[in-house]
Amino acid sequence: MSIEKNIQTVKDFFATIGRGDRDGLLALVGEDIEWIIPGEDWPLAGTHRGHAGLADLLETASKTMETSTEPREYVAQGDRVLVVGVATGKIKATNKPFKDDWVFAVTVRNGKVMKIREYIDTQAVARASKMDASGPA
Repeated sequence: MSIEKNIQTVKDFFATIGRGDRDGLLALVGEDIEWIIPGEDWPLAGTHRGHAGLADLLETASKTMETSTEPREYVAQGDRVLVVGVATGKIKATNKPFKDDWVFAVTVRNGKVMKIREYIDTQAVARASKMDASGPA
């Protein structure tokens, strides 16, 4: 596929996430998608594989945080699209806000998102996830 089509696939992917359209999202990703999120000791960290792994990830995200994602720049070469953006939101358990500048490295093959590797500010999310001595804010 062309670089322009790969970028459009990734734009469609983020738009679908923004709308909360899980069926639409599953239609945009390969059945053996791999989504890697760095970090430890927070629910979204790890490697999530396949449609079931993606569905679990989205469910966990909706239960643990409120977030708005804003892709700002797309840079592509071959089947790779790098997306630079920012996420803002809050962790539900602590009611603490966060701002997370991020880059997603997305691999697109045959019109489907096949791999995502996040490069995120894990400290921003960890700080917002940390309980104060007195409990949630």
